[in-house]
Amino acid sequence: MVRIICDSAADLEPSEYENLNVECIPLWVSFDGVEYRENEDLSKELFYEKLKTTKGFPKTSQASPYDVECLLRDAMDAGDECVFICLSSGFSGFYQSVRMIKEELEYDACYVIDSLTGTGGLRLLVEYAARLRDEGRSAGEIAEAIEAIKGRVIIYACMDTLEYLHRGGRLGGFAYRVGSVANVKPILFISHEGYCEIPAKSIGMRRGMDYMAKRLEEHPHDESHPLYVMYTGDRSNGVKFWERLNGLGYNIPPERIINVGAAIGAHVGPGACGLCYIEK
Repeated sequence: MVRIICDSAADLEPSEYENLNVECIPLWVSFDGVEYRENEDLSKELFYEKLKTTKGFPKTSQASPYDVECLLRDAMDAGDECVFICLSSGFSGFYQSVRMIKEELEYDACYVIDSLTGTGGLRLLVEYAARLRDEGRSAGEIAEAIEAIKGRVIIYACMDTLEYLHRGGRLGGFAYRVGSVANVKPILFISHEGYCEIPAKSIGMRRGMDYMAKRLEEHPHDESHPLYVMYTGDRSNGVKFWERLNGLGYNIPPERIINVGAAIGAHVGPGACGLCYIEK
């Protein structure tokens, strides 16, 4: 049997992991020293509620090495192959940790992949891996296919607020105040090297949506994979962007409007919207 494993930065809901038959290792999120396991005792809704009401900045940390070791040892003892797709090594040390555990266990049938992405991009890779498994592919074949396609993942997001970049120490006080008065909305892009970049800034959310729609036009979507609209906490901007894209002829079903979890949401803050897809 081939087992597909990922961390909770893939941002599927618990029922979706179950429906896909994908195993998920939860990330840890800490508010004022109290730790929560994402998707277990911290839903996305509760995360954004705490993000707004807690004074301190949340801390996110990689999943427990003990949990990873138990899961991999169970798969190895069962004689299963597995494909473990991890949050980008540019955001977290989780990929390196899983690689180390796999090597210590001498689990040769486990293929560990640095996704070089997160949130909806990681989701796309996990869904593709599950589809290939259901088609009868081996773990090695699935890993090879994921490695071949991960460089085509596109993620853009338009941030609604500068507050969380400022609270997280990524934006100085003067730039924060000036940008807030000017209604600046940074555009976030996850590079193919797995890091967050800000390639542009817009004045107002509408212009940010225009920028992202233009990038989609310039770098078309591979229609054999889903195109997702993303939002952080507040669904309203996500719905507005979804309506904008559908008005341009993309015909995205409403179930492909997805909420972003803690790994990215802690730095972006609520009210953002974006899109993710596999480029042609």
